[in-house]
Amino acid sequence: MKNSLSGKQILITGGAGYLANNLLKLLADIECKVIRLDRPGTTFEMVSHPQTENVTADIREPDVWEQILKNVDVVFHFAAQTSVYVAMENPMADFQINVLPMLRMIEVCRRQVWKPIILFSGTATEVGLTSKWPVDETAYEDPVSIYDIHKLSAEKYLKHYVREGFVYGAVLRLANVYGPGPRSSSGDRGVLNLMMRKAIQGEPLIIYGDGCFVRDYVFVEDVAQAFVHTAINIGNANGKHYLVGSGQGHTLAEAINLVADRAALKIGRRPQVLHVEPPRTISSIESRNFVANTARLTEATGWRPRVDLVLGIDRTLDYFLHKRMETT
Repeated sequence: MKNSLSGKQILITGGAGYLANNLLKLLADIECKVIRLDRPGTTFEMVSHPQTENVTADIREPDVWEQILKNVDVVFHFAAQTSVYVAMENPMADFQINVLPMLRMIEVCRRQVWKPIILFSGTATEVGLTSKWPVDETAYEDPVSIYDIHKLSAEKYLKHYVREGFVYGAVLRLANVYGPGPRSSSGDRGVLNLMMRKAIQGEPLIIYGDGCFVRDYVFVEDVAQAFVHTAINIGNANGKHYLVGSGQGHTLAEAINLVADRAALKIGRRPQVLHVEPPRTISSIESRNFVANTARLTEATGWRPRVDLVLGIDRTLDYFLHKRMETT
């Protein structure tokens, strides 16, 4: 990894966010320049990487990409609006942040004859409501939300420009990511992290209905590793999409009760777990069952998930407890 990325200039969009912070930890010992790009008004966490530049700009503006992409070797494109419900309320605004910046970025690359590697964070929900699992990359794409339609659209643009030879690139469709890092800006994302924060605060943990739907929870450090492995193996991965998950399925009820059990060991009390009726406005995507088959990503890049759910929850609880001590 050090040899492959040493001397490179790396751009991370959504640079103050969850994935970006975990990616930066992997890059800390590598002699490369990192540009963290995020929206105006953003506060960036301190990082140990000595060659990190923080830039704020509105990626919906066309001239941003002309300025920021020059001499960039690798782009990790994490910037996004991530709420299914926000996208539903304002589809045009969601298009402008989740699709338009991708098209503008790759168009600048085409016009300027710049050819970076672009790694895009997609979502496993682009395939919609699958009838069986585990799911692999051959699954039919049938998005059921505006958010997923737009994520898939951005992915298709990138793949087209890769096929035409204007850029290198690949897409990682992420399952349910959890683990240490900044709080998600979307209330319907990072649910497992939210439950861990509530557990530490002594608040009840809420499960909609019986919690029988199956999810694939993947630790954020494993996700960051997947992006790095894909970047340095772009010769195998170019123009393709891959699923990133743990390969293990847990029902919502199992996962949230596991949070309660592990929190009890650390704070001496088990938070109450409550089952409530789901809101009438809940998206149909919430009723999916999903487990990822990650064999193709492993074959192409050598990546494989390392952190199981128990260890991942323990490490995340420890992180939140440490953060809480820092603020008291």
